Amino acid sequence: MSVHFIESSRLPTEWGVFDIHGFEDEATKKEHLVLTLGDVSSAGPVLARIHSECLTGDALFSMRCDCGSQLQAALRTIAEQGRGVLFYLRQEGRGIGLLNKIKAYKLQDEGADTVEANEQLGFGADMRDYTILLPMLEHLQIKSVHLMTNNPRKVAALEELGVEVAERIDLHTGRNPHNEKYLHTKAGKLGHLFGKRQGTHD
Repeated sequence: MSVHFIESSRLPTEWGVFDIHGFEDEATKKEHLVLTLGDVSSAGPVLARIHSECLTGDALFSMRCDCGSQLQAALRTIAEQGRGVLFYLRQEGRGIGLLNKIKAYKLQDEGADTVEANEQLGFGADMRDYTILLPMLEHLQIKSVHLMTNNPRKVAALEELGVEVAERIDLHTGRNPHNEKYLHTKAGKLGHLFGKRQGTHD
């Protein structure tokens, strides 16, 4: 695996003071981040969120998606619990990159949904690679999580990496008139779950 730990430091936020850990993928030259609060390597599942970079939603407050609100809700929830981890993966636009995401937005403006737009550009519906998590999980000694996600693919990805997902926790936030079709597509075509809080074996 080409992902390597680089350095850690403190990161004060409005929700609390996290530790920030930097990793570099030598193969892609992308830099990934992990934010932790408390002792995440201690016994018992740790509250976790796998978040893919969304510059438009996370930094520019776009209402076309629910990414920014999910990021903030996850950090706030971790802070309230006093222990948790957030993986921030540089996989913009489900892995197609920022400029291609803007091209996909244009196609959506013309009537395509988010999956159709990606496919019209020659990409798969979701190009993200979750195997890059393994060196980060091993570095932080995380073996079991309570995962904040609506995406069952993330549950399966962690289990394939040998991490126990003791519970999947819905993360519903950020719904607005601009992203109704986007959220409907995530549920209908990408299999995202919008139901009760549940264990993975329910």
